[in-house]
Amino acid sequence: MCNIPECCKPVEAITPQAGGVIIGAYVSLRDAEKCFVLVHVNQANAATMGITIEQATDVTGTGSKAITYAVPIWADQDCAATDALVRQNDAVAFTTSATLKRKLIIFQIDPSHMDVNNGFDCITVKTAASDVSNITAAQYILSDLRYGGSTPPSDIID
Repeated sequence: MCNIPECCKPVEAITPQAGGVIIGAYVSLRDAEKCFVLVHVNQANAATMGITIEQATDVTGTGSKAITYAVPIWADQDCAATDALVRQNDAVAFTTSATLKRKLIIFQIDPSHMDVNNGFDCITVKTAASDVSNITAAQYILSDLRYGGSTPPSDIID
């Protein structure tokens, strides 16, 4: 049996905040086989929100650029009515619907598909400008960690 602290590592990406362009914390994926990016949106204004993943060469965001490979994405665009995650088309970005709902969007990142030849092993999640009444939060779930145990290496420090 796997429990989160031993087989996965949650890392805060975006603290809950309102509208605007939001850039999440950068996290290193050097110790993970996969990373799931969970984006929570409480949409109080009928405006869509674009969400992208960028890659960088370190956790300060050096050389940050959009990922270029399509990744698996799931979405629940009405969390109050259902907990079903609907598989979306693989893509490099996702745009929410404009409906006034609570939403959960999940991106699955495979670090081996990043620009590893040029040293890209970190990611961030970004949201495009949105209305200030829309609240967004996000977290990374690093899975299949190379170094298990109760104190794995930090992934927010290079």
